[in-house]
Amino acid sequence: MNELVLTGIKPTGAVHLGNYIGAIKPALELAQNTEYQAIYFVADYHGLTTNPNPKEFRQLTYGIAATWLALGLDPEKVIFYRQSDVPEIFELNWILACFSPKGLMNRAHAYKAIVDSNKETHRENDYGVNMGVFTYPILMASDILLFQSNIVPVGKDQIQHVEIARDIAESFNRHYGDTFVLPAFQVEKETSVLPGLDGRKMSKSYGNTIPLFEEPTKLRKLINKIKTDSLPPEAPKDPETSILFMLYKEFATMEEIEEMREKFKRGIGWGEVKSELYQVINRFLEEPRKKYHELMSKPEEIDFILEKGAKKARERSLPFLKEVKRRIGM
Repeated sequence: MNELVLTGIKPTGAVHLGNYIGAIKPALELAQNTEYQAIYFVADYHGLTTNPNPKEFRQLTYGIAATWLALGLDPEKVIFYRQSDVPEIFELNWILACFSPKGLMNRAHAYKAIVDSNKETHRENDYGVNMGVFTYPILMASDILLFQSNIVPVGKDQIQHVEIARDIAESFNRHYGDTFVLPAFQVEKETSVLPGLDGRKMSKSYGNTIPLFEEPTKLRKLINKIKTDSLPPEAPKDPETSILFMLYKEFATMEEIEEMREKFKRGIGWGEVKSELYQVINRFLEEPRKKYHELMSKPEEIDFILEKGAKKARERSLPFLKEVKRRIGM
C-alpha cells in the first residue's frame, strides 16, 4: 500500500511565496510520485482561532482552495476537501483531547510565544488565548491521524505539531494497542525558513510577505523592496547566502540557475538580480494567476470540487473512526 502524504493550509491571509515554496510546492511534487497517495485540505476551522470576519473568512477559504487548483492540483487524482466538511475530524479531536496532557499543550510554540509576549507587556499570561489557540495542536493531530498519514510536509516552524501528533498517537496506542500510524514530517531543507522582504522569516504577522498571485506591477515593486547588503555591483557575491538567489532557484530553469550562480561569482548588481528574479517569478505565475482569478469568480465551482472531495475523505475516514471508537468501548 502506498504511503499517504497529507498537507493542509489554513485561511488566515493571502497565500505568499513562503507558503508556496515551503509547503505547496513540495506537497505537489510528492503527489506526482506514484509511490504516494496524496491528501490536501483547506484547514478552515484552524483559521477560526483568530475570530475572523465571516465574509473575509469565506473568501480566504475559497482563496486557499483556488490556489491549490490553480497550481495544478488534480482533484480527480487526489483527495481534496474542506476541513469543516468532514465531521469525523472533530469527533476524533475530542477523543484525542482525552489522551493529550495539558503539559504538552503548554509547550506548544505558538502558545508559548503568546505567553512570553504577555509577560513582556506585563499582562496576564493567558491574555488573548482562547481554547482554540491552546488546543490547536490536538485538532492538527486529528487532521493527521484520522487518515493514517505517513508523511506531513511542513515548514521548519511546524515540525513540533507533527511531533505532538506522534506523542498523542503513542499515548493512545499504549492504552489500546497499535491503532494510529506515527507520522513523519518532511521539510525542504534549503527553504525551511524562507526570509521575507526585511530578512526575517516570511510571515503574514510580520507584514513582509510577497502574495503569490500579486499582479505584475505590484509584484515587481515588492521584489525591489527585498533587503540586500551594500556590496557594489562589481563585487563577487555568495549565491548560497542570498535571499534573492534562494527565491530565484525556485522558479528558474536549471540552465538559468547555473548562469545566475556564475553572475554572482563574477559580480552583479542587486538591481539586476531583482529584475531577473521578477522575470522568472512572473513567467511562472502567469497562467496560475489567471486560473486563480477565474476560480475565485466561480465559488460554486470550488464548492462542488470540495464537497466531492469531502465525500471521498469521509469514505476513507469513517471506517477508521469506527475502529477507534470500538477500541475505546463505544
